[in-house]
Amino acid sequence: MPLYDYQCASCDHRMEVLQKISAAPLTDCPACQAPALKKLLSVPGFRLSGSGWYETDFKTGAKKNLAGGDKAD
Repeated sequence: MPLYDYQCASCDHRMEVLQKISAAPLTDCPACQAPALKKLLSVPGFRLSGSGWYETDFKTGAKKNLAGGDKAD
């Protein structure tokens, strides 16, 4: 389940909540009970970085360098 960040527009209370993707967004602030919670955009918990991390994984022989074009050895 992903983590979501919320901030109250009324009292600026911030919190992180573990929720199902299919769950409805929270609306009531636990600090001031106002129906003013807004879901914030946040950075994901992982990064896919580097050059060709997917290209060479689980490939063997001539299939290793698919981005290099059609080179005949």
